[in-house]
Amino acid sequence: MRKKNWCGLLFGLVLLSPSLLAAIGVAEAVNLAGMQRMLSQRIAKNYLMIGAEVRPEQANQQLDESLARFESNLLALDDYASSPAIEQQLQRVILCWQEYRSLILQRPERDAAMRVLSLSDQLLAESEALVAQIERTSGGRTAHLVNRSGRQRMLSQRIAKLYLALSWKLPRKELQTQFEQAVDEFDQALEELRAAPENNAAIDAELAKASGQWQFSRQGFQLSEDARYVPTLISITCETLLKQMDGLTRAYAGLPL
Repeated sequence: MRKKNWCGLLFGLVLLSPSLLAAIGVAEAVNLAGMQRMLSQRIAKNYLMIGAEVRPEQANQQLDESLARFESNLLALDDYASSPAIEQQLQRVILCWQEYRSLILQRPERDAAMRVLSLSDQLLAESEALVAQIERTSGGRTAHLVNRSGRQRMLSQRIAKLYLALSWKLPRKELQTQFEQAVDEFDQALEELRAAPENNAAIDAELAKASGQWQFSRQGFQLSEDARYVPTLISITCETLLKQMDGLTRAYAGLPL
């Protein structure tokens, strides 16, 4: 079993979660629930990076931070839950999370990687349903933009996860199709966000940076078509995309509802 720095995890619950110090509104609830989607994929990506020995030290640190963040977000969302439907879906997320977390805390092994991929997809689906439940209570365009840009965070990590799985040559036939679908969805959503009339000058500038980074990432993806995988490069570029899309999500969350 991987040795965990539990003191660090507990410290992370406070350090990474200012939302726990005060009640959150609907836009921040969409943001946090959307972040759970991203973390479901980021955790699996880190698991694969450790197992395949791709930047293992950084992956271990990211994994610890992601586990702590997922837990702290659950606490904030539990406090927020504003309807029985949201509370019920949150419980479904928690049940899936408990099984997923138990597997992730074991030493990364190739034989267990397929189960990790499956559970990461299940947790993604349950977290997606939670976002949809919360967004339906908002009735505003801002929550939709927060959801959309937040989903880009998830896709940056899903793309990296699937790329790592392909480069590790895991025996799962649908990996290439899922990878291509994730890339296409990121493309389409980025165009949608760039066309949003709610954008201000600062958001437009950040979207331009993200678009430039995305084009660079796509050049790396093309190498895999010739079986030339560059997992270290893709893990780094997708990490930059994550940071950019996280900043944009917070910018959208700050717009009027």
